[in-house]
Amino acid sequence: MSLIEARGLSRDFFVPKRSTFERTRTQTALAPTDLDVVEGSSVGIIGESGSGKSTLIRLLLGLDRPTAGTVSVDGRTVDAGASAKSLHWLRRETGLVFQDPYASLDPRMSAGQIVAEPLWALDIEGDHRARVREVLAQVGLEPEMAERYPHEFSGGQRQRIALARAIVHRPRILVGDEPLSALDVTVRAQILELLIELRRTTDLTLVLVSHDIGVVQNLCDTVVVMKDGAIVERGTTHDVLLRPQHDYTKALLSAIPVIPSAS
Repeated sequence: MSLIEARGLSRDFFVPKRSTFERTRTQTALAPTDLDVVEGSSVGIIGESGSGKSTLIRLLLGLDRPTAGTVSVDGRTVDAGASAKSLHWLRRETGLVFQDPYASLDPRMSAGQIVAEPLWALDIEGDHRARVREVLAQVGLEPEMAERYPHEFSGGQRQRIALARAIVHRPRILVGDEPLSALDVTVRAQILELLIELRRTTDLTLVLVSHDIGVVQNLCDTVVVMKDGAIVERGTTHDVLLRPQHDYTKALLSAIPVIPSAS
């Protein structure tokens, strides 16, 4: 069963005029696209910068309004033009981890306040303090760290806080928009292991945007390849990465650095 379903989804943007005599033009960020995300699956979306990956994610999450097409989550239509309160049902279903752990956390809020924000914003019932301590431990942080502020943490710890905030309200869908790309290699491996463990121990459906083919290979069952605002190839991770059909996918994979074996 498809938990997320997109049909004919597209997004055009107006291009600013460079002079008063120039005609108004539009640029297509996402061509009409169909996408199904099965409940419990993990989908990796790959492609170069400007390929439409983040635009697609924003539309799926109701953070932007499509030019045409529809998105539904668990059979319910997403209306990006609705009020914030009307979309509380969608925010309860989804959690989002951004690329930059430095920019995504409010420096004026403690880690506990940051993690608890979805609980009070979405009117989640229960003991918020206890839930925050529980989820901090789940992502490998000491519960006592809830009193600290973002500047007191390393980059990897900040991304753990961002991840805790994304799952604190027990969403069914976790979306990562390049969640590992701003981290160094060692920390990236730690967060990758954490995501693998979360997938193993929960029923999260994962949608992951990444430039890192290795991350997608380790985390995702299915791969979607995007170029110039369109999906050019899709399939199981095994098939797409080992037997790519589209020339663009082949070019992406051939660009991955390979360490030559010692002779």
